[in-house]
Amino acid sequence: MAESPAVPVEVIERRIYLIRGQKVMLDQDLAELYGVTTGNLNLAVRRNQLRFPEDFMFQLSTREMKSLILQSARAKGRGGRRTPPYAFTEQGVAMLSSVLKSQRAVLVNIVIMRAFVKLREMLATHRDILRKLDAMEKKYKRHDAQITAVFDAIRRLVESSRRPRRHMGFTTAPAKSGH
Repeated sequence: MAESPAVPVEVIERRIYLIRGQKVMLDQDLAELYGVTTGNLNLAVRRNQLRFPEDFMFQLSTREMKSLILQSARAKGRGGRRTPPYAFTEQGVAMLSSVLKSQRAVLVNIVIMRAFVKLREMLATHRDILRKLDAMEKKYKRHDAQITAVFDAIRRLVESSRRPRRHMGFTTAPAKSGH
């Protein structure tokens, strides 16, 4: 059996964004992981358009692209990218392994699929914890206001830890300084 590429799941998790309410990876990040150029990745996708319906892949709007650049300082070099990137859902990433036929692409896809599964499991665990907290709070609420305060603090901690590391949105984020 082939050895998996040296790409830790944590590296991939940091490249999964929440855009339009979906967990996605951007074409440039995927191209880097697969060891191909973004142009070649997108060319392979264009040559296999039937494999990539809208729920597998979509192109970011100019507004989404600008927001992403502001939030994560993604522009590279002189002026950065001129066209908005493509975003691939979990199914789109899985489909890429049938389009990019290199051994590295297949092995990287396995790691990416594991990262998506890990994120899904973490979200399910957090939902379960919050459900249990709600039940316990209802049971003990009438007994003590301090217990309610403890439950509120725990709930805030769980909810803040379950937020995706990078969220695509249109809130104003402080610009990162190059100093």
